[in-house]
Amino acid sequence: MAISLDNFEAEIESNYDRKSELKSFDDSKIGVKGLVDAGVAKIPRIFIHDHSKISDKPCARNNKHSIPIIDLGGVHTDASRRRQTIDQLGEACQKWGFFQLISHGIPAHVLDGMVDGILQFHEQDIEVKKQFFSRDEKRKVSYNSNFDLYQTKAASWRDSLYCAMSPNPPSPEELPAVCRDITIHYLKKATNLGLTLFELVSEALGLDPNHLKNLGCAEGIFFVGHYYPACPEPGMTLGISKHSDSGFLTILLQDRLGGLQVLHEDQWVDVTPVPGALVVNLGDLLQIMSNDKFKSVYHRVIAKNVGPRISVACFFGTHFEQGTSSSSRLYGPIKQLLSKDNPPIYKETTVRDYVAQVYTKGLDGITGLEYFKL
Repeated sequence: MAISLDNFEAEIESNYDRKSELKSFDDSKIGVKGLVDAGVAKIPRIFIHDHSKISDKPCARNNKHSIPIIDLGGVHTDASRRRQTIDQLGEACQKWGFFQLISHGIPAHVLDGMVDGILQFHEQDIEVKKQFFSRDEKRKVSYNSNFDLYQTKAASWRDSLYCAMSPNPPSPEELPAVCRDITIHYLKKATNLGLTLFELVSEALGLDPNHLKNLGCAEGIFFVGHYYPACPEPGMTLGISKHSDSGFLTILLQDRLGGLQVLHEDQWVDVTPVPGALVVNLGDLLQIMSNDKFKSVYHRVIAKNVGPRISVACFFGTHFEQGTSSSSRLYGPIKQLLSKDNPPIYKETTVRDYVAQVYTKGLDGITGLEYFKL
C-alpha cells in the first residue's frame, strides 16, 4: 500500500526525540564551537528555526535607516554640548531604542583586548573550558550554549560566558585566567560609562540627573561574552533569535564582523560596526519606567558562514542577583512622568520577577512587557 508523503513526514516527526537530542548536546559540554570543530556540514535539528521566524520581516536594503551615532565628547565639561547630546539621545531613545556611542572614554586597546579575551576563552582547550560549564543561575561565573536551551523552540548558533559582576562580584580567581585581567579592567570602565548614560537618560526624560541612579538602576551588572562560530547552514538558524532585553540598559561591544540587527519601522536594520564605537540599547524595565516614552526594541543576530563573531554585553539590572536595593524594589512608570493625559500603562514589578518571567519562557520572540500591561 502506498504511503503518502504527509504520512511519511508525520512518522519521522513522531520518532524525533528532541529532549534526548538537547540533553545529548548539553551533556557533551562542547558547545556550538565543538560541533564546528568536529566538522559538522549540516546543523543538528535542535538548531533549525522555522523559516517564517527568520524571514518574519524584510531587511532594509538602503541607507534610509541607520542607527543613530551619538558623540559623548564634552558632556562633562561643556554645558551646551551636554544639552545637545541629551536632545540627540532622547530622540534616539524614542525612535530607535538603540544608538552607537563614540568618544565614550574607553580606549581602543581596551575594547580590542576585551574582544580578544572572549575569543581566547572560547577557543581554549575544551577540558579547561568545561570546568566553567553550568546551568546554575546562582553561579557567578559560568559557560554554556543557549541559557534557554530547554525552553526555546529552536536553539541558536552561539556559546556564551556569563559573569555576575555587580554588586557582589566574583573573586578574581573565579574568573577564567585567560580573560581575567581584561574583564576586570573593562568592567570598571563600562560601569563608569553606564553611570554617565543613566544621568543623560534621566535628563532626557526631564528628570534630575541622579534620578535613575538613585533608583538603583546601575547597581546590578551582568556580563556576557558571546561566541558565534561560522555556521555551515546560516539560512537555517540564528545567532540569537528575536528578543528585547529585560533590564534597564545594555552596553554592547561588537567586533567588526557584524550580524546584529534591530527591528525599526517593521524592517530589520543592520547595526553596522563602527570602529571604536559601543552599541547601547534600552531594556524593557526602562520602557516601563518611561511609560512607553522610551523604547526597548526587538533585535537579533543572524548566523553567518564566516566567523567567529565576538560580542560582549554589559546588562545593567538583569540577573537573579540578591543583595541589591533593586532586587526587591518595585519598578513601574515614574510618577513625575504621569498625568491625566498620560496614565500608567504598566503595573509595577521587581527586577527579579521580570527576569524570571523572561527566563521561564526563553527568547520566544514575545517581549516580557506584554505580561505587565495594565
